[in-house]
Amino acid sequence: MKTVNDVNFNNKKVLVRVDFNVPLNEDLEVTDATRIEAAKPTIFNILESGGSCILMSHLGRPKNREDQFSLRHIVHKATEIFGVQVKFCEDCIGSAAEEAVANLKEGEILLLENLRYYSEETEGNSDFAKKLAKLGDYYVNDAFGTAHRAHASTAVIARFFPSNKCFGLLLASEIVNVEKVLKDGKSPVTAIIGGAKVSSKITVIENILDKIDHLIIGGGMAFTFIKATGGNIGGSLVEEDKQDMALDILEKAKQKNVQVHLPVDVIAADSFSEFANITTEPADNIPEGWLGLDAGPRTNEQFADVIAASKTILWNGPVGVFEMEKFAEGTIKLGEAIAKATASGAFSLVGGGDSVAAVKQFKLSDKVSYVSTGGGAMLEMLEGKTLPGIQAIMD
Repeated sequence: MKTVNDVNFNNKKVLVRVDFNVPLNEDLEVTDATRIEAAKPTIFNILESGGSCILMSHLGRPKNREDQFSLRHIVHKATEIFGVQVKFCEDCIGSAAEEAVANLKEGEILLLENLRYYSEETEGNSDFAKKLAKLGDYYVNDAFGTAHRAHASTAVIARFFPSNKCFGLLLASEIVNVEKVLKDGKSPVTAIIGGAKVSSKITVIENILDKIDHLIIGGGMAFTFIKATGGNIGGSLVEEDKQDMALDILEKAKQKNVQVHLPVDVIAADSFSEFANITTEPADNIPEGWLGLDAGPRTNEQFADVIAASKTILWNGPVGVFEMEKFAEGTIKLGEAIAKATASGAFSLVGGGDSVAAVKQFKLSDKVSYVSTGGGAMLEMLEGKTLPGIQAIMD
């Protein structure tokens, strides 16, 4: 896998696809700069070997060049993080961009305007990719968050750099760390799959069954499994049309000797609210009118025991509505168990928007082995798919 470590960028203008799709508050200030921080090693590598960086990214889903989606708003934060004044161009193609690049000196950073101000970006338009390609001598993809999209700046542009292209350090480390679970995971391997719906995780579960020893299922999706196996789930979230699929997964797991762990008790509430009345109930016998919103104490203990015995851990999705303090305990306990196992030598990979939000919220990011920056991209890799942005560099 060729990365920026293998290239001398002296006197080169390097087009770097980064993922600066970061959250902004009402004053259009960056509220979480993790993705900007994550690009720093690649950018510094290029600058230190004598190159200059032209950064391309999208921000949000603009329809008509709305100002709130302008990358201008992140220039201040990026400058602060890189310690180098980041220059900004009001466009990403055409004469304005070409002029800004022509004036770019060695050791400088230029940020182009939002790629998605042009619909051609998401359409994977070849002419648009060609106009972007014109701006650099070399192409580096460091945007794992968009590697699963066949967009102009992630997949199509690479064709215009047949030999002058490589992976950035962030994208390379994402690939290596997902492969540590999928290909080189030390046994026992435990996958924790949570979140609301089984339908969004079905292909992930099917693909990883051959590679894991334990499957912990938590969050709202667990109730589809519990109901399918004859449990009473009260008013809990359920996908009625996915119960056969749930039974099918349980059968496949059994055939492959994968132990499936479902919640045995839950924190049930009489409404979906921070102010609800709560009670602890068996996961398969929740009274009518009550809904399970978090894993219960016995479940937390059982999950922790499985995690403690694991050598490789994949965590994707919370086990409760952790955004409400009342229903955060299960996800906190799960995160703490993973942190403890990691401290004892296990490899732990956390990925997917909600799990990443949880490890950040509960200050566990530096206590796990790797936190992935791309939710959808990581899920597609776990599903066994080839990501267009990765394949384009390999070709």
